[in-house]
Amino acid sequence: MISIKVNGKKRRVPKATRLSALKTKALIDADVALVNGFSVSGDPVLSGGDEVFLFRRGERPSDGEMEALMASRHTPGVHASLRAATIGIAGLGGLGSTVSLALARIGVGRLVIADFDVVEPTNLNRQQYTVDQLGLKKTDAMAANIAAANPFVHVESTYIEITDKNALDIFAGVDVMIEAFDAPAAKADLARVFRSKRPGTPYIGASGVAGLGNGESIRIHKLGKNFYVVGDMESAAAPRLGLMAPRVWLAACAQANLAAQLITEGLK
Repeated sequence: MISIKVNGKKRRVPKATRLSALKTKALIDADVALVNGFSVSGDPVLSGGDEVFLFRRGERPSDGEMEALMASRHTPGVHASLRAATIGIAGLGGLGSTVSLALARIGVGRLVIADFDVVEPTNLNRQQYTVDQLGLKKTDAMAANIAAANPFVHVESTYIEITDKNALDIFAGVDVMIEAFDAPAAKADLARVFRSKRPGTPYIGASGVAGLGNGESIRIHKLGKNFYVVGDMESAAAPRLGLMAPRVWLAACAQANLAAQLITEGLK
């Protein structure tokens, strides 16, 4: 006998069991099959430790299977690392709102988010809010959007202006800290307090994401141990150089991707 997982639940099956036999044994009439994160065709033989997901296209699974199926395209072990992680996000504008949803969609277990602003019409060209959320606190709007995208993520939100005096308390216990401010002074203050007081916590900032310039200039710069900055390090919002969704989202997704990489690699 070998041990495998079927839709997130452990199951013992005979050696050399084929996928078709598993469907019959599990009484799952599926037209989509994923094995270890990859869509498969044919009738492969399963091996010990395989993670199998079986479902019908277009059907909503039971609540008990939903979380496992949402993470089914991850390779084995990745979801467990992400689910155990806590990531802090300071600021919920174009960067922070996009980072939040990206991390929620991959199943990070706990997100600590903070901002002191409300959703305004000028935000909608690049931030992850909708017209019907105008006037809401960004913390409330983003918590709702995260819940709609992935209800299995725990969100801890604080409606507050983040300063070097309160940042360590707001983001106590995070495994990775992501800075997503607009103001250079706020960026500098948060980086300084984390680098001096929490040097063991990976810190991911951003600088130079404005405009519609070459996307390849959005890069990850490692500026010290556990200290990273994403962007081109130059472009700032100015007349004829606005904040636009494509470049802002490139940088935000680079921040989210780096955070996920650090978590799944054991915060090396």
